[in-house]
Order: sequence, then C-alpha cells, then structure tokens
Amino acid sequence: MARYRKYSVYLKEKYGARVHRIPLQAGFYCPNRDGRLSRQGCIFCDVYGSGPLTFKPPPIREQLLEGMKRARRRYGAKFFIAYFQAFTNTYGPPEVLRERYWQALEFPEFVEISIGTRPDCVPEPVVDILEELARERPLWVELGLESSHYRSLRWMRRNHGVADFIDAVLRLKKRQGINVAAHVILGIPGEGKEEVVETARFLSALPVDGVKIHPLHVLKNTGLEKLYREGKLPLLSMEEFVSLAVDFLENLREDIVVMRISGERSLELFIAPEWALEKQKVLAEIDREMEKRDSFQGRKLKLGLKPEECMPLREPVKFST
Repeated sequence: MARYRKYSVYLKEKYGARVHRIPLQAGFYCPNRDGRLSRQGCIFCDVYGSGPLTFKPPPIREQLLEGMKRARRRYGAKFFIAYFQAFTNTYGPPEVLRERYWQALEFPEFVEISIGTRPDCVPEPVVDILEELARERPLWVELGLESSHYRSLRWMRRNHGVADFIDAVLRLKKRQGINVAAHVILGIPGEGKEEVVETARFLSALPVDGVKIHPLHVLKNTGLEKLYREGKLPLLSMEEFVSLAVDFLENLREDIVVMRISGERSLELFIAPEWALEKQKVLAEIDREMEKRDSFQGRKLKLGLKPEECMPLREPVKFST
C-alpha cells in the first residue's frame, strides 16, 4: 500500500510510462544575488543556482535534445518534463520568458513544464504568461518556501516573507491550469517537530498541489559551508530526518503530490551530510517508518483523532487575576 502520494506513481498513472525531468539552465538570474534584494544569495544556494553545472549553458533547444537523448539511454524514459531549474525562472521581462518557455513546446515528448522560482517574483504580467503556457501544456510552478516560519526565512537570507508565498499561491491558483508546488527544507537550526508540523499544516491550508522536501545539506561556496567549517551548523542524522519527514507527511493534506524527499547534489559540490547522497536508502527508511507507525499521508489531519494522537501543546500561558 502506498502510504504517501509519490510523484513517480502520479506520473505513471497519468501517462502510462516513465516520465523523466530534464533540468535546464535558461539564462535567468536572481534578485537575491544581483543586488535588487541582496548580493549574498540564500545561505544554502550554490553558485549554479541549484541547476546544471555551467555558467555558459548551450541554447535551451540543445539542452532539451541532449537531455532527452541521455534519459532515453540511461533510464528508458519515453516522456519528459522541461524543468526550468537554475536560479529564478520568472525573473525577466514577459517577452523573454515567453521566448524561452515556448522552446519546450516544440517537442511533443515534453508532456509537462515545470518552472522554479521565488514567491516574490511572480507579478501579474508574468502570471499572464504562465496562464497562457498552461493552456499549451500541463504546467507546474515551483515556489521556494523552505519554511513557514519567518525567523527561519531570515536565517536563510531568503529576503521574502511568508505573506509573499501566500500571495503568490492564491494569485497563481486563480488562473486556469496552473499547478503550484512548494519547496520545504527540514533540519533548519531552531526548527524541530512542532515547526515542521506547522509548515505541513500551513501548506495543507492552501491550494497547493505538490511539495518537495529536502534535508538541509551543505554545498561548496555557500553561506552554509562557512558555518559548517566553523562548527556552527548542526545537521540532522538520517534517523532524525526520517522521523521529521514522516511527521511532515502525517500532517500534509493527502491529495498533495510528494514530488521529492531527498536532497542530493553533484559530488563536486556536495559536502555534508553524507547520508543525504543515499537517496534510495533514505526513501526506504521513510517507507519503513511509516509502516512501523502504521501511518499515511494526512493521517493527523483526519477528523476524529484521539487526543493522544494529536500534537502535544505547549504549556498554556497563565494570567494572574
């Protein structure tokens, strides 16, 4: 029995064959790096903006063709998703966005398009373009939330607030055909079970369609690397991450597609924790923990929970009379 809504199963049921994501570096940058908001960037983001490892990417069409060729040979994939991944992929004039997105529409094998961006970078003219694109091909807009707690966003140097995320989700979901996914990080210093559960319930209260869950991990040439080298960055063990991931899933609305529960990166960039590179082992441990708890996605959102199954509350504030 599937205990949470896995993305691979969702795609297989929808298309009847393996679907592989092709990551793209489309030449966009980020307001958190170019000086509009900051020049530091997010504390976890590498110099390639979490995308393909190149500063001079080939034309998008060439990336699409090469990605298809490689995925067919290695995975036997039949269909593909064009994933505009690196940096902030709605950060540009609408006419530029249109020119770059529409290149993926040349290939019928690309059955969906996914666009990664920040929640503060989807103004209405951009949303117009996204809605138009969604009429041509199923579309996902992936918003980096990371946490529903503002102090965590400040620590990560995100330079946006929780309100920006809510606003972006509600405006995108007013448009026809746009699916919205959220990126979430588990293991942020200062966040434990209560904060993780709160983020899951926060997402469950919004019209979010998908979620990607990542463990906090350290990459070269990032703010996190400096903290890690100085011994100032506590990282989760695999067991701790698995437990928090299951806590998150138990409090996540059951129809939300879980698009990812991992956080590996290229070995030439990756520093720690080493267990995060063992993707299949991590996924197996999550399945095992859910089976051990006899749990499933959304279990703790169900009506009729017994009091002992609910999240324990903090001590109530006492007022003098």
